[in-house]
Amino acid sequence: MRRALGGILLALWVGAAFGADTPSALAARQADAKKQQAELRSRIGVLQKEIDSQESSRRDAASDLKASESAISNIDRRLDELAHQKKQAGDELEKLSGQIANQKKVMAQRQAELADQLRARYASGLSPWTALLSGDDPQAIGRDLGYLSYISRAQAQAVSALRVAIDDLAALQGRAAARKKELTDIESETAEQKSRLEAQKQEREKVLGRIEDQLHKQRAQADTLERNDKRLGNLITGLDSEIARLAEEARKAEEKRKAEAARKAEEARQAALEKRRALEQQRKAAQEAEKAAQARARREQDEEQARAARLQVEQARAAARAAEQAERDNAAAQSQPHPQPAVKPTAPAEQPESAAVLPPEGGFQGLHKGLRQPVPGEIQGKFGAQRPDGGIWRGIVIRADAGTPVHVVAPGRVVYANWLNGFGNIIIVDHGDKYLSVYAYNQSLLKKVGDVLHGGDIIARVGATGGQVEPGLYLEIRHNGLPVNPLLWLTR
Repeated sequence: MRRALGGILLALWVGAAFGADTPSALAARQADAKKQQAELRSRIGVLQKEIDSQESSRRDAASDLKASESAISNIDRRLDELAHQKKQAGDELEKLSGQIANQKKVMAQRQAELADQLRARYASGLSPWTALLSGDDPQAIGRDLGYLSYISRAQAQAVSALRVAIDDLAALQGRAAARKKELTDIESETAEQKSRLEAQKQEREKVLGRIEDQLHKQRAQADTLERNDKRLGNLITGLDSEIARLAEEARKAEEKRKAEAARKAEEARQAALEKRRALEQQRKAAQEAEKAAQARARREQDEEQARAARLQVEQARAAARAAEQAERDNAAAQSQPHPQPAVKPTAPAEQPESAAVLPPEGGFQGLHKGLRQPVPGEIQGKFGAQRPDGGIWRGIVIRADAGTPVHVVAPGRVVYANWLNGFGNIIIVDHGDKYLSVYAYNQSLLKKVGDVLHGGDIIARVGATGGQVEPGLYLEIRHNGLPVNPLLWLTR
């Protein structure tokens, strides 16, 4: 279509430049150009509807991708929490197992002591029956029996208490093991869910990529059609000017012709008058010379001359009337309005989305130079440099593998943690003294709004969200709302 339209435009321009020497020829070319322009604008309208539909699909696909990336971030945070809980459960289980082992050692020791006492008592022959049958002093027998009874009760209570303690610890160990298994099952199920979401995200990225490629082609085609429409409009405008110029030349030529006709008519009238005067003089001379004989001849001659003069006057008057009628026709044609090319209104520019940031809450001391880099990696997209897609970098990009932990550069409080257009999963930290740090493109966010952070805490994991091609971390540092060069604050 582009090639065919270019051929039409070239033919029209060549015709207008070399072959359009009459208003009728120019009007024919103008009508053809207007027809082509109408067809072109119809195609532009159809293409614009297709672009609008694709834009709607792109927004839907971007929204779906945003939902997937946000869900993956939430699952990563859940997995991180489950891992922490699982570790706590394991530590508790290990502690309970140690306590049970210690209690068993104490019980074994008590049992060994009891066995030694029983053996000693057996060797000494001391028993309730021997004490009664000994024949000793009754008071001594009573003391021996009381001592034996006290020792037996104490030993029985100690053994019973140890058994109860061991049973309680065993029950706690069982519950701890069950909790650990439950956490393991939840972690496995969550990991499977993340795997499904990752596959869904990849598919949605492919869909979004296809839609954006198609939009790019359609926009390029629309731009070409718009340029061709502008060229056609310029051609039509040029033809209008040329037609007007030729009409003006025709008007001037007609005025010149009428003036020439009037001049010739006046010359003819003057010539007729001169001729009549000459004839009158001749007639008078003839009358004087031949009053009688040539009277009839003179009358016939005068009548013939009068008819000739009247004929010349009538011819002059007819020429004048024709010139006046031509002037009126030309004036009526000039008074009719010429069509003007339509001017397409310019669409208003899209306002960038803005995200509200919660006001920082106190207690933090701002930032200082010599901060640790949030992730190790190569620095790209340096501050103040030109971006490939236009504009300048207000921060830096640190290339790193997907899933790499992102550490906060200094203590602060999370004031924003969500998905943002152009930045993907983004987290913003308030450090006090009007300092903010911004971390974008993350695979997942591990902290939420309101969380208090210590320097070096893990807040996210490196990703390629927000339409990025390669994984990495986008970092900004702002003071009083203005971006500053992060490289002046970081030490690698």
